[in-house]
Amino acid sequence: AEAFQAYDEGSIPFTRSIRFHIRHCDMRRLVALFLLCLTVAGCERDLSYSDQDRATTLIRLTEDEPRGLDPQLYSDLATVRIGAEQFEGLTRMNAAGEVEPGLAERWEKSSDGLRWQFMLRAGAAFSDEKPITPDTFVKVFARLREKQTASPVAELFDAIESVTAGDRNTVRIMLKHPYPAVLELLAHPAMAALPLHRKGWPEERPVVASGAYRVEEWRLNDCIRLERNSRWHGGLASIPNVEWRPVTDGLTAIRKFQAGEADSVGDVPGTRLASLRVQLGDQVRVAPYRGSYYFAFNTRKAPFDDARVRRALSMAVERDWLANGMMKTGVLPSWSVVPPGVGLSQPYRPAWAGWSKARRLAAAKDLLKQAGYGPDKPLRFEIRFNSDADHRRVAVSLAAMWKSLGAEATLLNSEASLHFASLRRGEFELARSGWIGDVSAPENFMSVHLTDAGAVNYSGYANPGYDRAYAKAMKVSDPVARARGLSEAESLLMEDTPVLPLWTYVSKALVSRRVEGWQDNAANIHPSRTLRIRTP
Repeated sequence: AEAFQAYDEGSIPFTRSIRFHIRHCDMRRLVALFLLCLTVAGCERDLSYSDQDRATTLIRLTEDEPRGLDPQLYSDLATVRIGAEQFEGLTRMNAAGEVEPGLAERWEKSSDGLRWQFMLRAGAAFSDEKPITPDTFVKVFARLREKQTASPVAELFDAIESVTAGDRNTVRIMLKHPYPAVLELLAHPAMAALPLHRKGWPEERPVVASGAYRVEEWRLNDCIRLERNSRWHGGLASIPNVEWRPVTDGLTAIRKFQAGEADSVGDVPGTRLASLRVQLGDQVRVAPYRGSYYFAFNTRKAPFDDARVRRALSMAVERDWLANGMMKTGVLPSWSVVPPGVGLSQPYRPAWAGWSKARRLAAAKDLLKQAGYGPDKPLRFEIRFNSDADHRRVAVSLAAMWKSLGAEATLLNSEASLHFASLRRGEFELARSGWIGDVSAPENFMSVHLTDAGAVNYSGYANPGYDRAYAKAMKVSDPVARARGLSEAESLLMEDTPVLPLWTYVSKALVSRRVEGWQDNAANIHPSRTLRIRTP
């Protein structure tokens, strides 16, 4: 492991690394390694299937291991996906990535959009037959907001003032201000019916659920196996069993899919898309995705506490070439943190975006000169990125582009959990980041850059003017005026350039022809309950 880590970080050549570490291993470590290999092989045998088992099991590969089963305690995508499989809220997302009734069969709202009433389905219950009542959602919201819960997603629900139990099996929700995406927000598993009536419920097997599936087994770094919830109000899901397996290496995931060992792959390297389209045809699925890919400047300290330096580097980036010449996956060049079509009156695009390369570089050099950088004092900094071939290619390309400004950038690669831990602590200079929208609302992309956003404000950006413009727009009930106000706030944010937007995402998935019901959508949401296994 040490040898491979050293090689991945580029500190020593691979073959020399292996020789060095083998020479310095004692026999006990080699025996332990041998026994570990036998254990892994045993896991593989345990996961083999008869034809009948395979016909009733959907195998889905995900890029990361979930951090837990409690959707209020973790915000990573893998945990949210598993949470949505198990727990249903007042609303839920369908196969098209759109909101539909969940545990609430219908709802009403006041004319000002602040007061909502949700009528629960009759007889709704958890898998242990405990009734789901309005009080269930009152307790879930209270726990989400408690300080001791320390939920990383609590801020998402800041628009909600209160959740109370009403008459006639109704849940009443009061908003602090108009929030057009509230129905989509309530589909998030952190606000779903969670089995809080059971102490230690995340450790139980099977987990008590309110959705179509429940976790039957979790083998760390191996698989999470789900079985149908026979008590679900929607009846039995079409597919009896679902397995989510973490495979962090994209090439390994592709090989497993090609061998028939998986029915879907959540993401594939962009460099492989062209060849995969030839080999797999319509099993390759590429679609617009509500997410922004960017790098974060650490604005807390030099050199990136100076907006002129940040803006100069942004002006020198060839976004069209990165998106269309290097990536070639359908991603769209971007100068904005909010993707197109996510509620703003118009995407931000600076005036200099249409300038010639020569004019942009001249203006960028002038900004660096004003900030005190030049031949006698070159701009030096480190670009940090998490392990991924595409992230590395982007970092290398950026460093090359900035050489024309006299800037000297070095590269630092680390594993994803270490990378983002460093971002939360502010231990970086320029780092790979980005944001995938939890809901289709501009504030979901903009709120993380507020002064009081906490650890998710990786750049440490603090601008009272932006905070005020954002807060003012959020209080507007008219959707057109609200979108205009948020666009103005985003312009303030992007003029300051605390982050370096490069493109808006596309989702890149592999979906077997034995799977039916998969619909490409901008939310990249594909609930297992909406899928079917094609019969031979």
